[in-house]
Amino acid sequence: MKRFVAVTIFIGAVFTIMFLHTAQEYKHEQAIRESLPEIPVPGMVTFVNMGADSCLPCRMMQPFLEELKIQYQDQAKIAYVDVWKHTHYGQRFEIMTIPTQLFFDHNGREVFRHQGFMDKNSISAILEELLDKQNTASKVTAI
Repeated sequence: MKRFVAVTIFIGAVFTIMFLHTAQEYKHEQAIRESLPEIPVPGMVTFVNMGADSCLPCRMMQPFLEELKIQYQDQAKIAYVDVWKHTHYGQRFEIMTIPTQLFFDHNGREVFRHQGFMDKNSISAILEELLDKQNTASKVTAI
């Protein structure tokens, strides 16, 4: 009988620890999700590099992505998402290869997708094209 009570207490303790750990992981994941930007950003041209911190081409792109964030600060949203940490983004956008770059127009439509390393000038060219289209659309609407 003592053995049965001891086993029951042990099993109860294991399930309690598992429940508390799962609840803590869920809270942590929710906090991370809330800290990420909405993709695409409503009303704004959006560029997202989907990658992983352990991916060499992804890491090679990081310095000039930071430069692009400054360059397009008030014009476009430049974001990076680690799809290994945030698998829901990878699933949502059907990411099969990293890095994958996604470009969204100001209406939130995905207009271009590229897989693999992408240089700063190529990214800037696409962003400029999208911003020109946005400016043209806003001028036509204003008339």
